[in-house]
Amino acid sequence: MRILHATEADADRIFEIYNEARAFMRESGNLTQWSGGYPGREVIEKDIADGRLYKVCEDEDDAPIAVFYFGMGPDSTYAKIYEGEWLCPAREYGVIHRIALSRGAHGRGVGRMCFDYCFGIIPNIRIDTHRDNRPMRSSLTKAGFSERGIIYLASGDERIAYQRV
Repeated sequence: MRILHATEADADRIFEIYNEARAFMRESGNLTQWSGGYPGREVIEKDIADGRLYKVCEDEDDAPIAVFYFGMGPDSTYAKIYEGEWLCPAREYGVIHRIALSRGAHGRGVGRMCFDYCFGIIPNIRIDTHRDNRPMRSSLTKAGFSERGIIYLASGDERIAYQRV
């Protein structure tokens, strides 16, 4: 498996992966995260254009089996944290958002591979997830992230914040 920048040619498959991830969330008891079709094509296209959307591929044809956003902070989402604090708050950090795996990628260490890839770029990573996203919360803990507190998205939605340093 390898990680590459996503391209416009990947957009349709990435959209499918996000649809599969939404369905998996609902089946896992996470009924409200990524509702209303989020992330949609506009978000995908912007992330690709910004060079911040990555894909995990296992075949020579480079077809994605997983996708994630990775960028460097500061990120306005993490400007204020409640009921906790960031480790090394003044230090530069990377941000992972919108990580999603296709159905066939679950249980194969793909999420851990994404986390480790980002950590290899910068050894200070922040990420957040919905309180009801038990599979992601478990994956983050197994990958060495610690729960740091609560953050709020621009929409006002609460998320559990994690960090690995």
